[in-house]
Amino acid sequence: MEIRPATGEDWPKIWPFFADIVADGQTYAFPPDLTIETAEPWWIEQPPGQAVVAVEGDTILGSAKMGPNRPGRGAHIATASFMVDPSQQGKGVGRALGTYVVEWARSTGYRGMQFNAVVETNTGAVHLWQELGFEIIGTAPGAFNHRVHGPVGLHIMFLTF
Repeated sequence: MEIRPATGEDWPKIWPFFADIVADGQTYAFPPDLTIETAEPWWIEQPPGQAVVAVEGDTILGSAKMGPNRPGRGAHIATASFMVDPSQQGKGVGRALGTYVVEWARSTGYRGMQFNAVVETNTGAVHLWQELGFEIIGTAPGAFNHRVHGPVGLHIMFLTF
């Protein structure tokens, strides 16, 4: 598996699993009516951020986007989001992307990384981020309208560098 910056040619390959994950309604609060055109700026970050893909040959296994958590006085803390193609789960793609993003943020000079909205029922992601050193520093109760469970909490997770 290789992780590399996403290119313009990658978005049409990311879009199918992006759309499926958003439509599934269990992990992301993106608007449900996005199209391939309107979704691209939600995912493909512009500098100083970036988007990356995890690939095996010509197959995109997953993608991550990262950059400053907030502008101005909050720009010293990074944030990131991750999507793994559901057909590629269980192969370590999320862990590889998470490790890559943390290393990217450290090497770029950020002082920490904050995930603003980790759905509490997404236990696989919560566990992975905790294994990578993140702590749950708070939970907004009922802040995510889960398609299956209704209102569930969103964790704020933080890693200090």
